[in-house]
Amino acid sequence: MLCQAALSPVVRSPGWCFVLSPRAVAAIPRSYLPHRNQRLRNESIRCWSNIPFLTVPLSRAHGKPFAHRSELKHAKRIVVKLGSAVVTRGDECGLALGRLASIVEQVSMLQNQGREMMIVTSGAVAFGKQRLRHEILLSQSVRQALHSGQSQLKDMAIPVLEARACAAAGQSGLMALYEAMFTQYSICAAQILVTNLDFHDEQKRRNLNGTLHELLRMNIVPIINTNDAVVPPPEPNSDLQGVNVISVKDNDSLAARLAVEMKTDLLIVLSDVEGLFNSPPGSDDAKLIDIFYPGDQQSVTFGTKSRVGMGGMEAKVKAALWALQGGTSVVIANGTHPKISGHVITDIVEGKKVGTFFSEVKPAGPTVEQQAEMARAGGRTLAALQPEQRAEIIYRLADLLTDQREEILLANKKDLEEAENKGRLALPLLKRLSLSTSKLNSLAIGLRQIAVSSQDSVGRVLRRTRIAKALHLEQVTVPIGVLLVIFESRPDCLPQVSALAIASGNGLLLKGGKEAAHSNQILHHLTQEALSIHGVKDAVQLVNTREEVEDLCRLDKLIDLIIPRGSSQLVRNIQKAAKGIPVMGHSEGICHVYVDTDASVEKVTRIIRDSKCEYPAACNALETLLIHRDLLRTPLFDQIIDMLRVEQVKIHAGPKFASYLTFSPSEVKSLRTEYGDLECCIEVVDSVHEAVEHIHKYGSSHTDVIITENEETAEFFLQHVDSACVFWNASTRFSDGYRFGLGAEVGISTSRIHARGPVGIEGLLTTKWLLRGDNHVVSDFSEHGTMKYLHESLPLPQRNAN
Repeated sequence: MLCQAALSPVVRSPGWCFVLSPRAVAAIPRSYLPHRNQRLRNESIRCWSNIPFLTVPLSRAHGKPFAHRSELKHAKRIVVKLGSAVVTRGDECGLALGRLASIVEQVSMLQNQGREMMIVTSGAVAFGKQRLRHEILLSQSVRQALHSGQSQLKDMAIPVLEARACAAAGQSGLMALYEAMFTQYSICAAQILVTNLDFHDEQKRRNLNGTLHELLRMNIVPIINTNDAVVPPPEPNSDLQGVNVISVKDNDSLAARLAVEMKTDLLIVLSDVEGLFNSPPGSDDAKLIDIFYPGDQQSVTFGTKSRVGMGGMEAKVKAALWALQGGTSVVIANGTHPKISGHVITDIVEGKKVGTFFSEVKPAGPTVEQQAEMARAGGRTLAALQPEQRAEIIYRLADLLTDQREEILLANKKDLEEAENKGRLALPLLKRLSLSTSKLNSLAIGLRQIAVSSQDSVGRVLRRTRIAKALHLEQVTVPIGVLLVIFESRPDCLPQVSALAIASGNGLLLKGGKEAAHSNQILHHLTQEALSIHGVKDAVQLVNTREEVEDLCRLDKLIDLIIPRGSSQLVRNIQKAAKGIPVMGHSEGICHVYVDTDASVEKVTRIIRDSKCEYPAACNALETLLIHRDLLRTPLFDQIIDMLRVEQVKIHAGPKFASYLTFSPSEVKSLRTEYGDLECCIEVVDSVHEAVEHIHKYGSSHTDVIITENEETAEFFLQHVDSACVFWNASTRFSDGYRFGLGAEVGISTSRIHARGPVGIEGLLTTKWLLRGDNHVVSDFSEHGTMKYLHESLPLPQRNAN
């Protein structure tokens, strides 16, 4: 043993010295090894590349696969299986170099995070076929040029290439390519070729296992492939017929067997389809299966296999289930899609909803996709109810909020205690989390207002036009569809939004913060109890699964509108994550109050105090106070400063304000800041025109106020400030759906499309057109037709006076 170690090459890296066994040496490309007793040069020593190095808790006892996607981030040992369709080009002759480089980059990133990565790859046949075809063409062109002349070159025929010969010619080139790519990230790769005999022969299996463990111990990425040069030929099929098609041995079972043998945490199988579908991909009813459970095979119809390779989806599923049974988690995903292939592997490891995840643990309730479908079906039934029936549901919910207040407050107390014990919530968020008897009473009053206003919302006629004789057109209000409302720390949001969705006939998905889990659960239960009186319990769904917000934002075929309720960071994250789904809301609430020279002394301090101090964490609280320059060093200015000091408001000085002071408060870092606390910025302006310019430059188009007794100045401000809410001599805190008489709001929108300001029932409706005719066709209205367009406006039907 001593002699063997003495003769073995030694690899040294900072803090470590590895002695390589002969089998491990054979697996490593020669370019990575030193000459005899020579030490590795500095450039060959393993070091961290420019890929970000992250520290994640990776160690776990192998035995059971992960139950949820969110746990995949803890995977330590990972096998990535690259299918033939992923590695090869579209013409099936040669490798997809760009795609392969992206995969190597992702594997390198995960390797540099401290994970143990292995690759099971196809591609040797494709690479060899490219080389052999080139050689055949070259030799044929030389021979024919010598004997027949150039005119017959175009008539050359290329023989069918035998797969094992292609593999023999391509294996070295494929490994050289992997070697060159991994070298860019200072990572060593090692080649291992296997056959079925290596797993059936106990000694060979132990040797293979030992070699792989030794390579992983030394931070080397094993590249494993079936030795297609010596394996028996596959069964004859269409893959072997013709020049432009290749055939490689199925690597799915190899990857599964290897994953179980090596006690791998995660097996990622990349193919040319998004994952597993409930019917063949491309068919009208095909839906991607997010999570696949053992025993679900009966509900799946398998289509044809991929354009290359010997394995189809059925083979992948069988291999995945075998690996799952052996304790390895499995994800099947698309490795060829240009929009996701550059991050598909890292997305899977981060727990994002990519491809099909195989799990042994079935959730107790429906999946979020099923909940969205239930909400849509329930919403359509809800919209078909009579207005009085929808109002009755909302009245019932209002009664339940007061009748069941003890149970609600007890659940809320649990949330508050857990939040305080964990110490993770800031004081403003704790205030939002808290419910009280007065809050519940206010909620009930607001819900009854919504019930009254819901009597004439869905199906209201907005426009009637006589297009031609006996051809009448109507524009009517209809629900938007399915709403996804994501809210933080505000359980009172749940009944408010639910009532607005019920009034507008929309299906609703609710995703609340885990800090309010107990409160949300009982409030949702009461909401469904109220919905049950007319059999539409499924219209409002509470998402309790471990769905990440980013995954919910990708359900563009199931969700029609996203409404975030929470911090500016939450709103920005959702706006960034939403793909193909409109987001209604505001990312910031930078509200201004401008104090004009003609402001009333009695009104100024009252309005400023209420705007800033009544609820500083609200999005409609004052953040920047603009003072006319002529008011500096006046008694009114002193009263404002004294009041802010008494209320313990921290003042930040704007650049111009600071220039007027000898000893100024801390100068503001940015004039575009939402403090959300007892803090505000004070800045000086020379006129109402400059105040408007400042608001447009630094505001968020939320709510802005002018305090003045000059009506002309006030009207200029009201007409020129481009914000969702603009007030004269009133607190910014009036920007609220309840205070506007809307009953409640789903949020405040600062966008310029669809709805703006506090959004109540009207903002949750869209329109559709109804055309009633009698055998009308467009050709009758042509130049030589018999009919003429009238386009006459017709009176609208009278609205319900109640």
